Amino acid sequence: MDDQTRIIPPGGGDPNMRTQAMNLNATQAMNADMNRTAMVGSNKALELDCVPGNSYALSTGQTRDHVLFRLRSAPNVMGRRLPLNIALVIDRSGSMEGDPLNYVKQACSYVVDLLEPNDILSVVTFEEQVDVLVPARRVVNKTLLKEHINRLEVGNTTNLYDGLVVGCQQVASVMADGYVNRVLLLTDGDPTAGIKDFNSIVGQVAEQKGRGITIAALGFGPDYNEELMAGIARRSGGNYYYIARPDLIPEVFRRELETMMTVTARNLKLRLNLSRWVQLRQVYGRQPSFGPKYAEVNLQDIERGSAMSVLCELEFASRPSGTYRVVKAELAYDDTVTGRSEALTCDVALDFTPDGSLVAANVSQVVQQEIEIAMASRNLEKTVMGMKTQQLSAMTATMELNKTMSLLVSQGRMDEAEDVRKAIDSIQHGGQDAEKTLMGTILNLDQGKKK
Repeated sequence: MDDQTRIIPPGGGDPNMRTQAMNLNATQAMNADMNRTAMVGSNKALELDCVPGNSYALSTGQTRDHVLFRLRSAPNVMGRRLPLNIALVIDRSGSMEGDPLNYVKQACSYVVDLLEPNDILSVVTFEEQVDVLVPARRVVNKTLLKEHINRLEVGNTTNLYDGLVVGCQQVASVMADGYVNRVLLLTDGDPTAGIKDFNSIVGQVAEQKGRGITIAALGFGPDYNEELMAGIARRSGGNYYYIARPDLIPEVFRRELETMMTVTARNLKLRLNLSRWVQLRQVYGRQPSFGPKYAEVNLQDIERGSAMSVLCELEFASRPSGTYRVVKAELAYDDTVTGRSEALTCDVALDFTPDGSLVAANVSQVVQQEIEIAMASRNLEKTVMGMKTQQLSAMTATMELNKTMSLLVSQGRMDEAEDVRKAIDSIQHGGQDAEKTLMGTILNLDQGKKK
């Protein structure tokens, strides 16, 4: 990539360059109210814009700033409902006996009722052993599928790793273009059989994501490992749910299924092509992969009417005064509106100047708000860790959570603020589910998705 689109010498130089400068200044004036946002995307499922944290950067030394990439479902986009290829991976260890397993059967039957003949369903259960209750097949004979589901019985220990692998194998065995490939993993406990360590399980999840399979992590009850389930959701780009009571299991299955049915863009990959004097310091809440002068981030599917933010921090070496492109963003994804693989691009250019007053006067409030949300997520992580290690008392944790809740309310993140309120109530009433609730809040903030 050419690391410099244009250098405009201050006051003079080649007449053609002066013309470029005047044209650029006119464009800057027109875009002032948009915070120098570049918008791309038309007649597609997605729109992409890039918002720099400042219109200017100091040219006289090494400096840092942020860039916000905003993706949103295009207005009035409908698209077609993609067919689904789903594996339900169900924990049937001994602790699921009674109401939990009965509600699981009800939830699975509900999924069957909502699917269509073009959809594919498989059901995998695990305890110490893993069983393929329903091999991957089209949803044609719903009565037969429900009969298989109703035969579920509890077993012994919890072999989560192998259950997850077999569920992904079922999805992979019938993968075809144009399908939403998803595994719904439900468990109520820590892995107690098979491969049990966090890194192996999450590493397996990352491999499956690379094959195009997303995993939604559904944790039920007080005893499952919320860090593991949130890690599964994070590495696979899926959702995380905390289910406090067995009667809520069908509702959570419904929510996840309806999410899948409104996907308008999937298999999203954002590549940030960096100028040679630009370094990527971090992508908040995400784990990018790196190549020569670029970084790539795998993103979650986007549903109808939703949006997503990706916040990056960059570091710039000193520059001669002028306008430079610092990042060229390329977003590749599968579009349900056009039915094709699509790409959107967006350039981020900054004016490098020795004038610190210009830098101070042109800070983007939009980007500042996103930075505050990212800091709220980090504060929640610290609070959860303090609670787990008992370094924070209930009173101190409540004070910290109240601060974070107020910040989220001020930024319009009402759903996440409500989650924090529930966690505060749990702490104050001696409940055990505050950490499980907050893990989901942290993940939601890091994923940057909102309606």
